[in-house]
Amino acid sequence: MIAHHDLPPSAPGLPACRIAYCHKPAAAGEATVVFLPGYMSDMAGSKAQAVLAWTQDIGAGCLLLDYSGCGASSGDFADGSLSLWRDEVLALIEAHVPGPVVLAGSSMGGWLMLLVALALPAGRVRGLLGIAAAPDFTQWGYSPAQQRELAAGHTVFEPNPYGPEPTPTHARFWADGQANLLLGGAIAYDGPVHLLQGQADADVPWQTALDLAAALRSAQVQVCLVKDGDHRLSREGDIALILSALRQLLAA
Repeated sequence: MIAHHDLPPSAPGLPACRIAYCHKPAAAGEATVVFLPGYMSDMAGSKAQAVLAWTQDIGAGCLLLDYSGCGASSGDFADGSLSLWRDEVLALIEAHVPGPVVLAGSSMGGWLMLLVALALPAGRVRGLLGIAAAPDFTQWGYSPAQQRELAAGHTVFEPNPYGPEPTPTHARFWADGQANLLLGGAIAYDGPVHLLQGQADADVPWQTALDLAAALRSAQVQVCLVKDGDHRLSREGDIALILSALRQLLAA
């Protein structure tokens, strides 16, 4: 069942926001899976819903949410940024999840997963699952000409393979992404990490998973490359891999 969490304005000139979320509390002693969707995605997606259904069967907790400007949450997508959405995730965890968490991030959500993990207290995060994780995509995902347009304050539109409307990237989001780059140095997380990546992914080069594995300070990093896997990784076999990885992280 979807509920709403009210947040104050994140910056002068922006309205207060109502964040839509779905929370299933964990059984005693169990961790909570926090699923972070990708860019312009929401908690109604097939992977998020599969994770929710699975956690209900095993007694683990689950927290799904829509970032401001997405899905059932209020706000304007053009005002969104990694820093803003990170703070929304942190506010929901603080308000609703008292125990340990496993963070699962899909595409952009994989970048956000890392930022959330770095912001939480040490020991709070039991594990990380990146699903076609896309850290630093504001750096490698746009041409030099597009980056010049974004740096000048313009919005860039690209073809959307998942819908009829083009995908926008707003200057606010791009600039904030450039301020939150992670792959250029060590990522100070020491817990277990699973990275699932399709080698037929047209959006995230599969080498990104190897770059992320190298940047993570943790020695407990596993990379699973799915040779025919696309960006969504939402086929039945892909979902099985996701749930298997979560099972291992919850038991860590």
